[in-house]
Amino acid sequence: MTARVAAVSARRGHHFSKTTQSFIRLVEGMGVAGDGHFGATVQHRHARRKDPTQPNLRQVHLLQQESLDALAARFGALGPGDLGENILTQGIDLLALPAATRLHIGAGAIVELTGLRNPCVLIDRFRPGLMAACLDRDATGAIVRKAGVMAIVVQGADIAPGDSVVAEPPSGPARPLAPV
Repeated sequence: MTARVAAVSARRGHHFSKTTQSFIRLVEGMGVAGDGHFGATVQHRHARRKDPTQPNLRQVHLLQQESLDALAARFGALGPGDLGENILTQGIDLLALPAATRLHIGAGAIVELTGLRNPCVLIDRFRPGLMAACLDRDATGAIVRKAGVMAIVVQGADIAPGDSVVAEPPSGPARPLAPV
């Protein structure tokens, strides 16, 4: 299966879930136009209180459909945007990609992975038990986060469901994704 965009979502303001759209506009260095996390500096409420001058490494939230399906099997129906993702992908293991991987989406958009989404208490307010389901432990006991990945926009363009997604690994040694 060729990797593709399954759905796109955005929502003004700071809300847990986002509204499914027919397309979203990615803006270089800023994120998703019309979304609560749009901006060059940090927009995440908790991080912004600490230091509002930090660069925004969470401009775009991506989640794979396969993860959403696995969670829905345990917690009931979950739709695109329910977990706050801007881009729902299909056919690509986002969590396995290294930091700085560039995803070429559709005819011209490029996003660069900055890290893992760190699930917070809001996920349990949306659906009790979901936070624990988005966390796991590997063989060494280290926490594994499964709530999607975060990215910055390197090249803007409109993207829509059905657009292709092609991963370009970073040059040099691979660094694993870490929470941002």
